[in-house]
Amino acid sequence: VAYEQEGVFIHSSCGKNDDQDNLIAGILRVIEKENEVIVDWRPSDDTLDNSNILCAGKDSSSVVEWTQTPKEKSPRGADRPSSYEAEWDMVTTVSFKKKPHSNGDATAHTNGESKWSFLFSLTDLKSIKQNKEGMGWSYLVFCLKDDVRLPALHFHHGDSKLLIKCLEKHVVLSESPQDKRILLVNSQSKSLSQSFENLLDEPSYGLLQKLKKDPYTATMGRFSKVTNYIFDSFRLTDPSTQRRPPSEMADFLNDAIPGLKINQQEEPGFEVITRIDLGKQPEVSRREPVTTEEWAKNMDSEGRILNVDYIKQMIFKGGLCHTLRKEAWKFLLGYFPWNSTKEERANLQKRKTDEYFRMKLQWKSVSEEQEKRNSRLRDYRSLIEKDVNRTDRTNKFYEGEDNPGLILLHDILMTYCMYDFDLGYVQGMSDLLSPVLYVMENEVDAFWCFVSYMDQMHQNFEEQMQGMKTQLIQLSTLLRLLDSGFCSYLGRYSGYLYFCFRWLLIRFKREFSFQDILRLWEVMWTDLPCQNFHLLLCCAILESEKQQIMEKHYGFNEILKHVNELSMKIDVEFILCKAEAISMQMMNCKELPQAVSEILGIESRSVTPESDTGDDDSAAVLSCPTSLYQSIATPGTAANGTRESSQQAPETQSLTPA
Repeated sequence: VAYEQEGVFIHSSCGKNDDQDNLIAGILRVIEKENEVIVDWRPSDDTLDNSNILCAGKDSSSVVEWTQTPKEKSPRGADRPSSYEAEWDMVTTVSFKKKPHSNGDATAHTNGESKWSFLFSLTDLKSIKQNKEGMGWSYLVFCLKDDVRLPALHFHHGDSKLLIKCLEKHVVLSESPQDKRILLVNSQSKSLSQSFENLLDEPSYGLLQKLKKDPYTATMGRFSKVTNYIFDSFRLTDPSTQRRPPSEMADFLNDAIPGLKINQQEEPGFEVITRIDLGKQPEVSRREPVTTEEWAKNMDSEGRILNVDYIKQMIFKGGLCHTLRKEAWKFLLGYFPWNSTKEERANLQKRKTDEYFRMKLQWKSVSEEQEKRNSRLRDYRSLIEKDVNRTDRTNKFYEGEDNPGLILLHDILMTYCMYDFDLGYVQGMSDLLSPVLYVMENEVDAFWCFVSYMDQMHQNFEEQMQGMKTQLIQLSTLLRLLDSGFCSYLGRYSGYLYFCFRWLLIRFKREFSFQDILRLWEVMWTDLPCQNFHLLLCCAILESEKQQIMEKHYGFNEILKHVNELSMKIDVEFILCKAEAISMQMMNCKELPQAVSEILGIESRSVTPESDTGDDDSAAVLSCPTSLYQSIATPGTAANGTRESSQQAPETQSLTPA
């Protein structure tokens, strides 16, 4: 309960001939729930069952009953879903039932309950009308977005300004140009702005403390109550301002992707984008996973990898057999240097083991009295214990009570807080660690591999969330080049591709089965065939769903719901093939926009000036190691499986130095 005020009256005329108002005393509360803020007024003597009070609830297509008793004050966060999956839900649609009201009146409830009781969500508030200056006590009139005016609330025992200050923590209020007594609720929801302020170049109002501590939960929490009102966060209510001028939009798109050409001579109000011809997507197939025999053949007598680029290419094209992952992942994640010998790696592991247990001892040796004076450590421990108990519990490695896998998961995450105390623990990190620990089956190795993985993912979890912002912008740039029409459709209905947020934050961990995510991650860790391959995976998934989304004319809620329901239903091999085909399609384009080249890292791999072939356009697309990638990535090679691929190794060793 963020605000509570007794002595808030409704002045009601009991009959047509009554000259005086009937004063109904009541209590006004502002209740902060997990994903919304409720304004609730009810008579002081309202002792009847309040189960008939209506409000919007989770997974509701209509109004549901609110079962909390009138006098009960829930602590903040009490409504947090107990189910882990619920916290990871990307979409929950909510609608507000529009009840018939007349101005200044409210619909009477049945069962004898006071007809004046009401509550509403701040997301449905349109404006607040205040009293004239110089009057006795102050009063407020709430007007909702469906033009329902609730009864005036008269503050006999307190100042209404305290309520206004409380509401301004959650919504932006501004005076109406026509009437200074009327406070308009800004169309840009403050809570939404706070959730996404670091994903957008929009004016910010300061981070929520929750977002500072846990950007994942704070942001995903906003997704869990998404409905059509989210559009108001990005568009003004005046229809004339809902579309950017064609010239302004053309400038914006040209700045974002210089290679796109904007035609402003078409039908007014529309921007027709002439997409650069990328050509047909090539057919791509994949090979069998790399075997232990193939891995061993590519090592010298001292344990050095002979041809790093070749082995990476084989992993990219087929992944790894499971028995090889424990060793190969250490190289892919950067824990083991590719050019190290077996003896050097053993010495490295010994040093890293000592370093790990020194850090582990730091938090293990903290007494209860010390921890009482260390709020950050308490918060980290609390979050970790909560998340560990619900991470991949259906996997045999983590299922059951007192599972040793859970203990290791907890200890590694606590030790990481000692390794990087500034970042500490943020929800979502347990999902990145879980597959690594599953593969390593060793606390120390899993920790250092996790450290290397977090070095890549660090920006996703930082307070400013700059990594997420950058990736969403880059994804939009790639998708617009790939299919400008589909990108415009998604932009029209879903703003900034927020439905991809979870994909990017934890690298598809919740979209694929556990075994498929092992394959997907090891492929991405090769850094082939280009930079930011995970963004092309997003493009591949979206392009695969394009037909259904557009043919069924999905709006914002439907797109979010559809994307959320893709979880565990995506064919990893198909998506890898499609993403690879998209990469080849873009890298072979002779007129690739500079912005796209930078995202894919193609410019940095261009042929050096010494190779004066005179055929710049075709030869300068990519150099090694991608030329090696192209020589091995032919469908014939992939189709012939591992043996034929391994026979090519001696020929390709000369292409790139070991």
